[in-house]
Amino acid sequence: HITALDFLHPYCQNKIWMKESAEQNFMYGNHVYKSGLSRISENTPKYAGVVVYSSKDVPLGFGVAAKATAECRHSDPMDIICFHQADIGEYIRNEDTLT
Repeated sequence: HITALDFLHPYCQNKIWMKESAEQNFMYGNHVYKSGLSRISENTPKYAGVVVYSSKDVPLGFGVAAKATAECRHSDPMDIICFHQADIGEYIRNEDTLT
């Protein structure tokens, strides 16, 4: 569970914002593709931890950057930009198995 995301996200240095059309895809546990990327914070290194935001600056979850900021600019639309680790939709997806 990532109930502390609201407390952690202001301190995150590396951030990714998603297009509105790709937010639901991330909320179902999928990675962030270049086609769903709206913007990425400058100088994000490869394999750095990132907080993933909606287009309206709502923190949706976190992951690991699959590419550095400079690499993202020259990536194909179906390249993975961020590996999904957790999102705020996990509680709903796993509601039946929680005790």
